Amino acid sequence: MESLEKQLICPICLEIFSKPVVILPCQHNLCRKCANDVFQASNPYLSTRSGSTVTSGGRFRCPSCRHEVVLDRHGVYGLQRNLLVENIIDMYKQGSTSSRPAPEEKQEQPMCETHEEEKINIYCVTCSVPTCSLCKVFGAHKDCEVAPLDNVFHKQKAELTDCISMLVGNNERTQLVIIQLEETCTTVNENGRRQKSKVCETFDHLFALLEEKKGEMTLRISSEQEEKLDYLRGLRRRYSEHLESTAKLLETAIQAMDESEMAVFLQTTKPLLHKIVEGTNTSHIDEVQHGYENMEHFTADFELQRRALMKVDFTTRKKQELLPVLLLSSSSSSSQSDQHEEEDGDDTKHVFSFSWLNQK
Repeated sequence: MESLEKQLICPICLEIFSKPVVILPCQHNLCRKCANDVFQASNPYLSTRSGSTVTSGGRFRCPSCRHEVVLDRHGVYGLQRNLLVENIIDMYKQGSTSSRPAPEEKQEQPMCETHEEEKINIYCVTCSVPTCSLCKVFGAHKDCEVAPLDNVFHKQKAELTDCISMLVGNNERTQLVIIQLEETCTTVNENGRRQKSKVCETFDHLFALLEEKKGEMTLRISSEQEEKLDYLRGLRRRYSEHLESTAKLLETAIQAMDESEMAVFLQTTKPLLHKIVEGTNTSHIDEVQHGYENMEHFTADFELQRRALMKVDFTTRKKQELLPVLLLSSSSSSSQSDQHEEEDGDDTKHVFSFSWLNQK
């Protein structure tokens, strides 16, 4: 618990983080109040005449790694809260309260179910259950390998401690993935808006006859944009659900660490360890491949003559035959997940071409 407490100390106030806790882009944490104090000290020129401080915009350096943090118009209130750390702080404080000396209430040692007058005092290694001496002498475990209860207790408690550390690290990585997914959603939105803007600028030069085509082609972009966003939101939801389940598992594991009775502890840790190992595995959740947010295949380069506008339509051509045109791919980018890929064996693309306009 001492090592956990060290991880929960704010580098500014040197106390346990006070909520709300904010996470910086460099992944270090600060109390929001301390972050605001550092921001004010780094940006004294933002102070108003009345002495109050404007907290919108500006920048400061992380006190832990000196990474420069650039704030948006919301100031320190635009920094994301680290709910995972806040939950760990709550559980730590509860654990610290429960571990304080209290009127001693001696907990009764569990008794053997088979020999009701015998206390559970040994551990059957073969069957992985605590038991009593009589069960070893002439009972169900007489042919089993046994070990002192305290030896197994300390061994499994150390194992659970390691698993808790592994689970905390896994949760931090999962939270980082969620942040990256949110950034990818923003990038997809920006790229989609950028490409639609390019298409609209080109269509403005084609006047009224191109308005219908403009609507059709921007709809193509919006369709793929929403498809990608739906996929990313679905991934974010799955990672969030995974994080929520492992956070609950972490709470259960920390509570189990407070169990002082060895037999009770050993009865509950075996399935808990198995659940923790399963909880650290995220291989069943898709990962966004590099370049998934790219929407550069929506490009516009129009060469046209007005007399052929009524004949303009989308055509499917081989890549080798393509002129400088507006490409609207019917399939997702090559880095997209398998469930979004479509067969493209003949190497074709949907092409918006104005080649007819060159005819006299």
